[in-house]
Amino acid sequence: MAVNTMIIVLLLGWTLDLILGDPARLPHPVVWFGRMIAWGEHRLNHGPHRMAKGAVLAVSLIVMVFGLWWLVRRLTPNPWVLLALDAVVVFYCLAGTTLIREVREVFLALDRSLDEGRRQVARIVGRDTSQLTAQEVRTAALETLAENLSDGVIAPLFWFALLGTPGMLAYKMVNTLDSMIGYRTERYRQFGCWAARIDDVANYLPARLTALLMVLASGRLRLLGFVWRNGRRHASPNSGYPEAALAGILDCRFGGPHYYFGELFDKPYIGENDRPLTTADMRTAVRINRTAEILMVVIVAAVLATGNL
Repeated sequence: MAVNTMIIVLLLGWTLDLILGDPARLPHPVVWFGRMIAWGEHRLNHGPHRMAKGAVLAVSLIVMVFGLWWLVRRLTPNPWVLLALDAVVVFYCLAGTTLIREVREVFLALDRSLDEGRRQVARIVGRDTSQLTAQEVRTAALETLAENLSDGVIAPLFWFALLGTPGMLAYKMVNTLDSMIGYRTERYRQFGCWAARIDDVANYLPARLTALLMVLASGRLRLLGFVWRNGRRHASPNSGYPEAALAGILDCRFGGPHYYFGELFDKPYIGENDRPLTTADMRTAVRINRTAEILMVVIVAAVLATGNL
């Protein structure tokens, strides 16, 4: 497909996400990915050689998704049908609108009651939310907003620029694997090791690019030093950078101890100002996310256009 056509694919898919978000009543590839991962984990995550089994599952699923969509594209003779299919893939692989919508809902639910806020934030975080304070609910939502700007928007666009829609879909499988089995708990420590490491590699550049775009969106370039110092403090080699960018922009503190699947994980703090977070902070964070997203779309379109010169 010509480069100019890929720019049209990018803009169509991104516009669909802006307007619709994740389609609740339509089948979603990530749901199918999740079912495949759950099926494989149920059958393989027991007995000896769990790490090797997890590696085979992760690599096989990623290669399969890339190869199948590459084959579909090769076997689609009509260029207009191919354009439409690729635009739908871009639409499905982006999560910017849904992410912002969910975070707004957390703050609205928290305004009604703490229990509602806990239930709402449980939709977008992996930690145990049953005992979170109102401050911790807001913190969890904003941490997720920053981290998933990378995972749900910038990284898919990054891999689209490099490998087209097959690469974008393969990245979504990488990210889904990590979100389901990439935990350091007793159950997943060995089996999900490869999934977690592959995700670390796939997100290494996008996470840092996300932080840079967020700082650019804020217009406060002096925060780059703060991001560099604090981004490395996170347990993840990648998640800390967008979280540090948002913590610096909001002058707040993220991190701290949290329970995952009944196990306590003591995450290092990012930032030092442990001040109460407010709805105004959420609005600022949403504006930063949207601006960073627009900047990335412009960058990807420019890269694709340059390749056609």
